[in-house]
Amino acid sequence: MLPLRYARRWQIASLLLLFAVLAAALTPVVWFWDDRVGGLRWFQNVDKWLHGATFFILAVWFTGMVARSRYAWVVVGLLVFGFVIEGCQYLVAYRSADWNDAGANAAGILLGITLALVGMGGWCERVEGYWANNKTS
Repeated sequence: MLPLRYARRWQIASLLLLFAVLAAALTPVVWFWDDRVGGLRWFQNVDKWLHGATFFILAVWFTGMVARSRYAWVVVGLLVFGFVIEGCQYLVAYRSADWNDAGANAAGILLGITLALVGMGGWCERVEGYWANNKTS
């Protein structure tokens, strides 16, 4: 982990983020496909886009806290997390596991890592620096 002043807070926020993603992945999606509500049924493969976007955000989040030399661990960890989500969805009757979701997860991770490599990585240090410089007493 980068030498962050608020490392414990970043770690707690990270755990909360992962729990929120897991909870969302296991929540029934009645609103999503119900014709009475409208939902996003009109949008082809919306589930895959949501998986990709979620794992893109997770990749950017976690690359903000670790050194570039640890990005491979971010990739491995997020891929494992994605498979855990699919496994959990397989175990509940109202959701279904899909290998294409894992592919969408991987695509989101790849895009997030790419963004980190071109300059977004380590963003937590910049945020903490901003907070330190703009702190009002």
